[in-house]
Amino acid sequence: MKAAVASLVFVLTIAYLDGQQFRYDYTYMRDINGWLKLQEIPATWQEARLRCHLEGSVLASPLDDALKSGMLSLIKNKKTSCGIFTGIHATFSKGDYRSVEGVPLAKIPHDWADYEPDNAGGDENCILMNPDGNFADVNCTETFQYVCYKKKTSTIAMASCGSVDSEYVLSKDTGNCYKFHKVPRTWSRAYMACSAEGGYLTIINNEKEAVFLRDLFVKNPAVHMIGSFWKDVAFIGFHDWNERGEWLTINGEKLQEAGYEKWSGGEPSNATTGEYCGSIYRSALLNDLWCEKPAPFICEKEPRSLLREHDDK
Repeated sequence: MKAAVASLVFVLTIAYLDGQQFRYDYTYMRDINGWLKLQEIPATWQEARLRCHLEGSVLASPLDDALKSGMLSLIKNKKTSCGIFTGIHATFSKGDYRSVEGVPLAKIPHDWADYEPDNAGGDENCILMNPDGNFADVNCTETFQYVCYKKKTSTIAMASCGSVDSEYVLSKDTGNCYKFHKVPRTWSRAYMACSAEGGYLTIINNEKEAVFLRDLFVKNPAVHMIGSFWKDVAFIGFHDWNERGEWLTINGEKLQEAGYEKWSGGEPSNATTGEYCGSIYRSALLNDLWCEKPAPFICEKEPRSLLREHDDK
């Protein structure tokens, strides 16, 4: 195991991003000097922006003809009949449209669809691009497909965990990588963040893994976390699945079957009513926590989770 892990670390550390590497689910396009991904599950504009951000990219805007062509080609290939959200928005100030990178609408080549923009209801602050390339203003709470964009730069390198995210740490005992998120999120948002990074909320399978997570907590003391939230717990990958009392991992296993079921004294307690999501204390002992109470969280991923099969050969 350790020899295999060391070999993988060597391969991934020296693998700089080129036209074949960023994430297996993104497509490299030379004309735009970057990667695109069509997100097929419709989302609100805010959800779309966040998911692209969590994947290490941005919500794409047709900033030039090349980007526009690339985005439209994805729509055509997937036979998308509706338009897609762009990163162009006026959510900060009504009427002041800019891309998420800060490019003003006036500097972005565009044509409007018939009778657009109309700001229907006085609340259309996001820009949709139709399959014909024309723009329309829409309500940001509507749901549409969207495209994420990652620009290629010469300074980005693949880290040792098969990702451009250098905050993941490899455990030689488990062979997996872990990231402690100091920015608190609700359990659901934490789940989303881990998934977007190619991983999942960590599942403890044995005592060695628990010790590793306890040590990870030590490297992230409360004084290094900004904000007023509970800094001695972290969400991990188990939940009561709305059964109120039966705790399962996010993969549907009983905790005992997964290999670790050590609760802190008096837990689970449902002390504040609504503690249906799993977490750990700094001791790595289990705790139930209110799902909607933002907390730090720990993601786990396999080193190859974002790589194509041939990328690490």
